[in-house]
Amino acid sequence: MRKLTVVAAVLVTLTLGLGASTKKLESYEKDHYAALSVWFKDKAEHKAYLKLKTNTERDQWLKDKGYWDYFYKYDEYDRAAILSREPKIGWTQDMLYMAWGPPFHKVKSTKRTAQESTILKYRMEVSKDGRHMVWEPKSSETYKAVRRYQTDIYLDDRKIVKIEEKDAWEL
Repeated sequence: MRKLTVVAAVLVTLTLGLGASTKKLESYEKDHYAALSVWFKDKAEHKAYLKLKTNTERDQWLKDKGYWDYFYKYDEYDRAAILSREPKIGWTQDMLYMAWGPPFHKVKSTKRTAQESTILKYRMEVSKDGRHMVWEPKSSETYKAVRRYQTDIYLDDRKIVKIEEKDAWEL
């Protein structure tokens, strides 16, 4: 699979218009915020997190809300892989969501032999400078995209078993 750079689309999208900024976050906080914010319930939680004054307060908030362990249950190697935004065979669904966010479309599959099989469809785009990104509706990058394609992620029992790139968006 091609090297995928997601310009923390979730991070940028969610902080615009919230009145709070990620500028004050330390480097490690930006990393876990980018990974963990996919689990936040609503914009109010994003705002509440970003308004906290210290990294200690923000870390404790993540622990109190139960978000901390989604990311920190993985070892340093797996956390770095999540932050690389390059899903691999064997990843869990949670790891994929932290890397790319929720899919554009989700389909239950009955043709596979696992107890639970799902196909997650991600719309992807390539910017003029060659970055591969998960498509974000209303993103300023979208109208500038030079190519669009789709990546289907096949999950059996919530683990990635196949990654398939298609030349065009379906649906």
